[in-house]
Amino acid sequence: MTVSPTPSALGTHQARSRLDELTVIDVRTPGEYAGGHLPGAVNVPLDHVRRALPEIRQAAERGDVLVVCASGARSENACKLLAEQGVTVATLTGGTGAWAAAGHELHRPAACETRATWGMERQVRFTAGALVLLGLLLGILVHPAFQLLSAGVAGGLVFSALTDTCGMAYVLAKLPHNRPRAADLETSLAALRGR
Repeated sequence: MTVSPTPSALGTHQARSRLDELTVIDVRTPGEYAGGHLPGAVNVPLDHVRRALPEIRQAAERGDVLVVCASGARSENACKLLAEQGVTVATLTGGTGAWAAAGHELHRPAACETRATWGMERQVRFTAGALVLLGLLLGILVHPAFQLLSAGVAGGLVFSALTDTCGMAYVLAKLPHNRPRAADLETSLAALRGR
């Protein structure tokens, strides 16, 4: 990969053919990662990328780095953040969803090692829907002002779509079930140092 101001992207077939030579970093939550990830990928959740910058920089100096997530949005954000720090990486176009749709294998840890967690998009849809329903219900039963909760969530969803960001996902990623265990993150960082 050549240094460029904007992060590059690899398609699923291109990434598959180069998988043995790439360092793959999955920036999804640990639960999403456990649900299925590219072979050999290490898990560094998006909100830990800055902490892992020295290790990612080392990996990028040794060879090409591919950053992945579920759809490509979070990995693109990670690539932009890393590019601002002078680290050249690529994102997987369409993320693990496109990888699986292309018929490529996803690795899943043994059942005893996984923490069952919904994907982030599903968590956001559930939370937004529950808040809208709660606002409407409280607006009917308690006071009409509670309907502002529903309006606030709707406004947040519109803002999220327009800016291609998601504040709710950022907040949900902070919940304990979406956080990496300290040992898991250290294992990922050690793997990046040693590759």
